[in-house]
Amino acid sequence: MSLLKAASTVSLLTLASRVTGLVRDVLMSSVFGVSALTDAFYIAFRIPNMFRRVLGEGAFSQAFVPVLSATRTTDGDAGAKSLVDHVATLLLWSLVVLCIAGVLGAPLLVWALASGLKKTPQAYDAAVVMTRWMFPYIGFMSLVALAGGILNTWKRFAVPAASPVLLNLAMIGTIALGAPWFRSLGIEPIYALCIGVMGGGALQLAIQLPALRAIGMWPRIGATAAALREAWADPATRKILGLMLPALLGVSVAQISLLINTQIASYLPAGSVSWLNSADRLMEFPTALLGVALGVVLMPQLAAARAGDDPTRYSAMLDWGLRLVVLLAVPCSVALLVFARPLVATLFHYGAFKDTDVTQVALALGGYGTGLLGLVAIKVLAAGYYASHNMKTPMRIAIVSLAVTQALNFALVPLLAHAGLALSIGLGALLNAGLLLAGLLRRGSYRPLPGWGVFALQVVAGSALLAVFLMWGAASFPWTAMRAQPLQRVGLMASMLLGAGALYFVALAAAGLKLRQFVTR
Repeated sequence: MSLLKAASTVSLLTLASRVTGLVRDVLMSSVFGVSALTDAFYIAFRIPNMFRRVLGEGAFSQAFVPVLSATRTTDGDAGAKSLVDHVATLLLWSLVVLCIAGVLGAPLLVWALASGLKKTPQAYDAAVVMTRWMFPYIGFMSLVALAGGILNTWKRFAVPAASPVLLNLAMIGTIALGAPWFRSLGIEPIYALCIGVMGGGALQLAIQLPALRAIGMWPRIGATAAALREAWADPATRKILGLMLPALLGVSVAQISLLINTQIASYLPAGSVSWLNSADRLMEFPTALLGVALGVVLMPQLAAARAGDDPTRYSAMLDWGLRLVVLLAVPCSVALLVFARPLVATLFHYGAFKDTDVTQVALALGGYGTGLLGLVAIKVLAAGYYASHNMKTPMRIAIVSLAVTQALNFALVPLLAHAGLALSIGLGALLNAGLLLAGLLRRGSYRPLPGWGVFALQVVAGSALLAVFLMWGAASFPWTAMRAQPLQRVGLMASMLLGAGALYFVALAAAGLKLRQFVTR
């Protein structure tokens, strides 16, 4: 499977996930509005997701996938199967202990993440209850990360990329059916979402299992002390654990930044957490479709190139990925900066979602959009380090970026409130990506292929034309006032986005850019 075909497969399935996620959030905004209770849910849901990003999709995947890919290259499928069995055994029993600790420690976790929520006692108590209900979600998702790492190494990208759709469908079902049922029982309807989260986690894990069995990688979980000792004694397992420690620090830095930002947002006006969450939902479209998809596809291929001592192929794959990032992330960033209000109004402005909420989410979206190129590029650049088993450099860079981001918060939040938090994250991401790129260039791991200067000018010219078109569209139509004509507004938005995309690529073709190069590389 070619890199572009694999990345396109992951992107299309990720698009399905993001579309269903957007439907989920639009329904949530319409049914529950923006309040201290919605802030409580987002905080409670964020807690297991933070652990998932640190332990599951974060440090674990970054250490596991390169070692598994190298083990398969050197020891074949039999060696890889032994490693999978040992890692699965240690992971499962570690998760059991972690989930018990998380349920018991829910009050402390909520206080650590959003102590400002205590100004509304009902919301604080609700966040604690929902955290206890949803914390075991991390167990499902960490096992999903294990399965996804195995399948991606075998170039089976479809199932891991499609599985998040199940979470969104489960939550949509609980919004539509569970919330009215809870209301009829006299229970706060937002608690129904916890059932959707846990059901979605179980479904995501269940869909991975037949795919693992099909490639002969169904893990054999040891349940005895001898099995645990055997798993611990495996040198490859120890190598993963050794790589996880610096990776854990590096990923934790990003989550510490998120924790600090959530704490700050909890002291801002009620609704700030929800506004940032809605803006983040829109940001996930380009970051997941581009950055996550490329990172998932490139990681095992880069690791295989390193294990096979092929630095030319390794550098060429990085170059291909970075050009694709620039080609698609720059126009997306422009769109988020100049077309934020129409996007937010069209997607969220229904039911209990007010005009003022549109304005506040659009401000946050513009802040995030400033750093979109960095947020996407990090996924590709960091994969270049992880594939070489270099976890320490991204960790050090993440620490520097954290310090800069929080310094920016100190300056920007008093002026811009929640939008200042988003802008600080965007600027910190640009710094992070720049430092990662500089490190790869300095080590000689990445050698840019010729033509970058002309390519950059072509993208800038096409993006400038795109910006003019979108600014005209934002000013020419009453996007917020069209609330009573939702179908007309959606149709107008679709026309604007299709026109913008066509204009951008026609401008690139007129400037001499041959898109076929991304297919043939």
